[in-house]
Amino acid sequence: MQRRIQGVRSELADPLARNGYSLIANSAITGGLGLVYWLLMARLYPTATLGTAAAAYAAMNLLAGFTAQNFNGALTRFIPQAGLQTRTFITRAYAVSAGASVVVSVLFLLTVSRWDGSYAELGGPVTGVVFVGCVVAWAIFTLQDSVLVGLRSAFWVFIENGIFGFVKIILLVLLVTAVPRHLGIYVSWMVPAVLAVPLINMLIFRRLVPRHTLLTSDFQPPSNRQIGRFLAGDYSGALCLLATGSLVPVLVAARIDARQTAYFYVAWVISGMIDMIGINMGMSLTVEGAFDAAALAVNCRKALRKMVSMLLPCAALLALFAPVWLRLFGSAYATHGTTVLELLAIATVPRAVTELYLGALRAQSRTFLVAIVQAARGVLVLGLTLALTGAIGTTGAGVALVVSQAAIALLISVGLWRVLTGDRPRDTPATEELSA
Repeated sequence: MQRRIQGVRSELADPLARNGYSLIANSAITGGLGLVYWLLMARLYPTATLGTAAAAYAAMNLLAGFTAQNFNGALTRFIPQAGLQTRTFITRAYAVSAGASVVVSVLFLLTVSRWDGSYAELGGPVTGVVFVGCVVAWAIFTLQDSVLVGLRSAFWVFIENGIFGFVKIILLVLLVTAVPRHLGIYVSWMVPAVLAVPLINMLIFRRLVPRHTLLTSDFQPPSNRQIGRFLAGDYSGALCLLATGSLVPVLVAARIDARQTAYFYVAWVISGMIDMIGINMGMSLTVEGAFDAAALAVNCRKALRKMVSMLLPCAALLALFAPVWLRLFGSAYATHGTTVLELLAIATVPRAVTELYLGALRAQSRTFLVAIVQAARGVLVLGLTLALTGAIGTTGAGVALVVSQAAIALLISVGLWRVLTGDRPRDTPATEELSA
């Protein structure tokens, strides 16, 4: 027993493992509470109401992603080296993201009348102003997670999102009769996020940034040119990432009715829980690679082993018991969403492989290659989604994800192998350590 406790302590002493496990724990609690939230929503609200709310959330997430994705990679890459400029770097990222969120939200609202499906009600002036404010708040809320990861304090991401999940569930239940239609859903989602923004930033700027600055005061902060070059490549790739993350549900919602949107979005939310395992391990690898470039190959092998041991069982359980999970929401969700959820569960495996490779590339500041990989994946996902959704409905979106993610994982496999074996002579096999 004592040996096991010492093993756990030794494991958590490793920053890569500690950050990675904290992010995966965050994904588990966020996904679990999110599942309860959508389960209650399905039970408390009509299917069409849930579909309308899901469409609005998908649009908000997409628009916030246009700006937040600009800095998520840069924050995790450069905060570890920012030293005395850490506070300024974070503040600038917030300011630019907030301003850009207003611009993209207004542009979206000016064209919303041309969108079919579930977006008609966003055309009102009052609704539009509230929607813009929600996008700004959500962009900052999203960036906070990357700031905490870059400060090697991913444990606070777990705490923040756990509290957020509990509070929004409580509000959802309290507001179901007090607020008409789906307004209760919006309020229950955004009020906790708006309150979390100032509270978490007090923790960041009063406690974590001073500690980080003290520990890295002798580091040479990145120049504006370094940051600019990184953003030029990483943001191009991040925009394409939106195609595989946030744009797909928006396209589906715009092409089908609210009820079908609800069935698809519940499957999308459930599979997103598993997707976060690979994404989080990739983020943790970026941070540790920025701190110690010489250990990138070792850390990449460790991240791959940990990721596989958690991802494969979760994806298998999700696919095998897809009807069971969906039946919790109602028989109609199992009838219309099982095939989609099975396909999305399969797609999580090749996506995780790609995310790990992208995490290593960001640690090396090879953002041009990041952009190429992300662009190829985005084009495949969008093209196949548009073509197949029109032909076979929501199942087409699932097929598009599986084919696209598998194709990209195959294309990057050689590059990933080079990263995994980067610290070894070319005639020395790495299979023993990878299978340990």
